[in-house]
Amino acid sequence: MLIIISSSGLSNNLSNSFGDCDSLKLLEKYSLFSEYHKNKDFVSALPYGWQVLECNPVKFKKWIYYKMEDCLWYVHDSTNVEGEAKESIEDTIIYLYDMALKYYPEEKAYFESHKAFIMEGWLNASDEDIIAEYELAIEFDPNLSTYYYNRLGQLYKKNASDENDYQDKAINLYSYLSEREPDNEIWPKELVSLVENEEDLVNLKKKIWLDDKNNLEKAFSFASFAMKVKMYDEAIEGFEFLVSKAPETINYWNQLQTAYQKTDQYNKAEEALLKLIKLDPDSKEHYFNLGIVYSEERKPSLARKYYLKASDVGGGWALPIFYEGYLYEKAAGECTDDFNKKLVYQLAIDTYKKAKKMDPTLTQAQDRVTALSASVPTQEDYFFRGYKSGTVIPISDQCPGWIGKSITVP
Repeated sequence: MLIIISSSGLSNNLSNSFGDCDSLKLLEKYSLFSEYHKNKDFVSALPYGWQVLECNPVKFKKWIYYKMEDCLWYVHDSTNVEGEAKESIEDTIIYLYDMALKYYPEEKAYFESHKAFIMEGWLNASDEDIIAEYELAIEFDPNLSTYYYNRLGQLYKKNASDENDYQDKAINLYSYLSEREPDNEIWPKELVSLVENEEDLVNLKKKIWLDDKNNLEKAFSFASFAMKVKMYDEAIEGFEFLVSKAPETINYWNQLQTAYQKTDQYNKAEEALLKLIKLDPDSKEHYFNLGIVYSEERKPSLARKYYLKASDVGGGWALPIFYEGYLYEKAAGECTDDFNKKLVYQLAIDTYKKAKKMDPTLTQAQDRVTALSASVPTQEDYFFRGYKSGTVIPISDQCPGWIGKSITVP
């Protein structure tokens, strides 16, 4: 016959000072409890577990609360317990969680989240009470499993009305999960389910922010989601506000410069990237992105300068060298003399080969070498001009003067 060990009256026997029980007997009881637990004889383990907790709820806290949870879950779900006995177990496990929260606060997020789960799944507690418990668990540990976040989100959705702010809370919750797990397709779908379309969601998140204008968290949630759905003008508004309030935050500036680039606001992107370089001078990406901006602004000399800087800061990063080669490839079309145009194409090929040597996985460099192979000077071109193998030929002023390079006859 199954014996249910109730916690009734246990709280009355717990004192604020522990250690009054005989230490050897206490260790013996814990050993018996642990042995029964190891052998999955959970029913036999329970009485000894309660005796240990009654004597000293702190001494074995790193193990006993988890093991007692195992026992109670097993007795509840894997035996033929019914009626009042089952209700007793349900009340008892809540009592166990409350004990753990009091005497093992280092793991309070774990026990609080499990308490909320039991209230939802076993006790059919009110949604309001369950929501409060999940919120408390997340407050204890924002890095809590997304499973519990989602349980809370579903309760927000279920109970959302004009009389509460649950819809806004659900939007913020699933926005956070979308940022935390960007490859998880569930969270964006949950967000869209809360509104009619992504634009409406951006507008709603903007309203949530503007109603609490100085809340940086809400501003970031709005701006980052606007970036995600490619509403760059809206994102710019949010990130401009954020950098005004937190001008040393690298992520804000980085997102802002990306939004400026996406909207062809290259002057502003340049300013943002120069600020980023001051804040974070060891980041190769800032120099590289500034090179791209200068290229778009038709400032190839500056673009090359920052591509080379990016490669240097990156310890021989090959990608900026590939982009340097592309600068030469584009510049070749501006040459007024056909032979010099071919020389610039050769310079582009030499640069692409350099990038490929630096990083053999940079397959696009080899693709450009192949594509331009018919555009470079032939041996006849060199021969009829009196150039021998090994001769260094400067790029003439019949091509853009910023190039200032030469090639060596193969």
